[in-house]
Amino acid sequence: MREKPLTLCKYFAEQMKYRIFFAIFLTVCVLAGCQRGRYYTFTGYAQGGTYTVKADLEGVEVPAEQIQQRIDAILDSIDFSLSGYNKNSLLSRYNAGEEIVPDRFFREVRALSERYRALTGGAFDVAAGPLFDIWGFGFTSDSLPDPARVTAALAACKEEKVLNFNAIAQGYTCDVVADYLHGIGVHNMLVDIGEIYCEGLNPAGKGWTIGVDNPVDGNDTPGQDLRGIWQSDGSACGIVTSGNYRKFYVKDGKKYAHTIDPRTGYPVQHDLLSATIVAPTAAEADALATACMVIGTEQARALIESRPDLEGYLITADTIWMSDGFAERARGTYFPQK
Repeated sequence: MREKPLTLCKYFAEQMKYRIFFAIFLTVCVLAGCQRGRYYTFTGYAQGGTYTVKADLEGVEVPAEQIQQRIDAILDSIDFSLSGYNKNSLLSRYNAGEEIVPDRFFREVRALSERYRALTGGAFDVAAGPLFDIWGFGFTSDSLPDPARVTAALAACKEEKVLNFNAIAQGYTCDVVADYLHGIGVHNMLVDIGEIYCEGLNPAGKGWTIGVDNPVDGNDTPGQDLRGIWQSDGSACGIVTSGNYRKFYVKDGKKYAHTIDPRTGYPVQHDLLSATIVAPTAAEADALATACMVIGTEQARALIESRPDLEGYLITADTIWMSDGFAERARGTYFPQK
């Protein structure tokens, strides 16, 4: 998901020649006809992709280049803690059987993960790392395990010796960056690190607009093929889409999606293609979007409707469902009506 690109206003274009920017990845964007505010865009590389942070620095005393450096430092620290691909991270060392001293990030994500495991009845479970590995969606390249290996992996999950934070780490990272921006006085922001946290207003003085990708096989570039546009009301929230249309493989004519049910040990077989969740934090949206893909359409709908602080958008091959709150924020003609 990505917000639509911003354009420079004439005033800013006239003033740009007098400004000097020191951060390599720093750009400044303000919409045409824009209101008061100093909106900066910080970009860089993180967690196997790129990140974008848009923030209104009006009234913020910290220099922009220092903010860029701090964001990069936060992302580096989280990579050292939670990455399963960084062989020197705390997570990788833990999974290798090494005794580690968990840092703040490791402790917080583990606690959050346990909370969401309990909330979803085990549909979200970071201890299911052995299952992701044997099906080829974790940190190994295995695939199509026999039933005995699935049974052994389920037993290993109960021991919690191999963890996989992929289904919550990006959302959690958004929240950590947002917390830093709060600390220096930022109130209008969009943090996009694969998943999204947004708060306040964009440079046009409106809620942030987020594209929801069309969940079809082959749509591998976020923002390239959109199913619709959602616009925030200015409240702080995370918005995350999880789906089975990017990570899968086909073997002997059968599609095996990356969504593994931790309760059974096998890839899900229902018809839910994607689940978009709006929650108070990006970590919660991330975890619950994953859980919805595990439990399927009807149970996902029940979960969303059971919480007044959640909104959701579920897409199957034949139907769509939007919570009332999500429907109120849907924009344009892309979203089919309920």
